[in-house]
Amino acid sequence: MHYSSLTPETAKKLKLLIERIEECHIPSSMLDESINVATWNIREFGKKSRSEDGIVFIAQILYQFDLIAITEVREDLSDFKRVLKYLGGDWKYVVSDWQNDGGGNYERTLFLYDQRMVHFTGLAAEAQPNRKKMGDEYISQQSWWRSPYMASFRAGSFDFIILALHARWGSNNGRLKELAGFSEWISSRWDDKSDVVIDDDLIVVGDFNTPRIGDKYYKALTEKSRLKMPRSLSTIKDTAVSAGNKRYDQILHRSTNNYSFSFSDHGGVIDFARDGLLEKLFPDVKPSKRTYELSDHLPMWIQIYTNNELQRLDSIIRNRSS
Repeated sequence: MHYSSLTPETAKKLKLLIERIEECHIPSSMLDESINVATWNIREFGKKSRSEDGIVFIAQILYQFDLIAITEVREDLSDFKRVLKYLGGDWKYVVSDWQNDGGGNYERTLFLYDQRMVHFTGLAAEAQPNRKKMGDEYISQQSWWRSPYMASFRAGSFDFIILALHARWGSNNGRLKELAGFSEWISSRWDDKSDVVIDDDLIVVGDFNTPRIGDKYYKALTEKSRLKMPRSLSTIKDTAVSAGNKRYDQILHRSTNNYSFSFSDHGGVIDFARDGLLEKLFPDVKPSKRTYELSDHLPMWIQIYTNNELQRLDSIIRNRSS
């Protein structure tokens, strides 16, 4: 982080945030051995310019990780580029286009990564619903308000695809259909062995508006897709600042090979709102406006081991010995 332009007042508040981050015990990542991956819905990021304090605090949180999926990024990237100036030149990003209507909410999805630890390997695409031929046209029977966005990365000996979605809010039935359709799409791409899959390892992240683990929304997301939750995230009950025990945000995964990556026992959320910290960070901002400076969602993170060379060799030995 580049601190040279901070005022003493901002520096004092930043210390409070850093102390809260340290309470999370986020382990250091190690080159070619492990990375820290996060997902964060940053509220209406870019719709209205944030204060300099807001930009600094967002940058400080993002700096803790090696790869972050950011949802609810708006069409104007000016504030995001202000964040990049604090992070420095080693940070790069891959970003989607936005949907120009109310359902799409003018939102983008963005993958931010530290290129010293993670390498972008070429795939960046919005997922498109499966289509059926109707007359002379190929038409989808599904509706995703905001297109899922995916990109391919490599860290250590681990190649993977990360796929992010900000699911719709509102109509229960519409939300269920969207999550079920997303789950079916994942199944159609990763379960059908006749399809070419760029990589077997898939990490699915984002704000799915799933209020509780195991409810009908969570089941719609995970049953057909066969997505699994890392053990270290299973006890987290709340990822929202003020909604109260709502597990809207997820980090899930699936793998179709025998030498998959593995998660460490480290994962959690950075709770920047607990014990009145949000008020201390923005004492001059109206309470109703503070989450527009930081967010109404908490960043969720997990550590992934990226050295799977021994597992790959064991797989080769087993296959050739049988």
